[in-house]
Amino acid sequence: MSEDPNPGTDAARQMFAADKASHGMGIELLEIAAGTALVRMTVTADMTNGHGTAHGGYIFALADTAFACACNSHGPVTVAAGADVTFTAPAKEGDVLTAAAAERSRFGRSGIYDVTVLRGTTVIAEFRGRSRTIGTGTGTGTGTGQ
Repeated sequence: MSEDPNPGTDAARQMFAADKASHGMGIELLEIAAGTALVRMTVTADMTNGHGTAHGGYIFALADTAFACACNSHGPVTVAAGADVTFTAPAKEGDVLTAAAAERSRFGRSGIYDVTVLRGTTVIAEFRGRSRTIGTGTGTGTGTGQ
C-alpha cells in the first residue's frame, strides 16, 4: 500500500481496518492519500445475480468503500450524505475490479467525490458520492467522531 505523510490517512486506514462489511466482501485497500483512495475486489460466485453478472449492489459497495476512504483521509469522521451510480458494463465471476476515488470539491463540512470502477481498462461503473463531516475527532467505531 502506498504511504502518505498526511496524518488524516491514518484515520482512514483505521476506519477501513474496522470495516467488517468491506472485509467480508474481500475488498482490499491498495492506496490512500489526501482526497484519494484505490481499492480492489474480486467478483466471487456468491456476488453474481440471476443473469450471471456481478450484482450491482456489490459494485456500489466497492465504489462506496473507495469513497469512504477518500473522504475520511483528511482526519475528521465523515459519512455519506448521498450517492449515485451509473453502470456502464457488466462484471462477471472472477473479474478483478478496482475503484479509484478522487475528491472533486470540499466546502464547509461537505464534499463531492467521483469514483471510477474498472476491470482492467474497461469502465464498469461511475459513482458520485456526497460527504458530510460529522465530527472533529478521528475516532472509529463510536459514530460520533469525538
